[in-house]
Amino acid sequence: MKLGQVIGNIWATKKLPRLNGQRLLLVQPLRFTGTPDGTPMVALDTVDAGVGDVVMYATSAEAAVPFKPGLTPTDATVVGIVESIDNVAWTWSSNARLTPESG
Repeated sequence: MKLGQVIGNIWATKKLPRLNGQRLLLVQPLRFTGTPDGTPMVALDTVDAGVGDVVMYATSAEAAVPFKPGLTPTDATVVGIVESIDNVAWTWSSNARLTPESG
């Protein structure tokens, strides 16, 4: 799984029938330091995430697992909303950006 931040919603008036009822989000991948990592991507939402939420997402074949037994065409799926992260070098909580711990 990877970290990202939801930066927008996507609406599609025409899409594959298998995608009907699925929310599409624009997600900015993040490094575990909280800085952007690459370009934003489209991800299916399974957890009712909103703009500003830091989320966990799966990519590749694992992105389709939440939609079994059918096959849903997706390259990325949001599978969790992050509450907090603790690490020796930095800390993060309450959907705020990851920040270095103060001394």
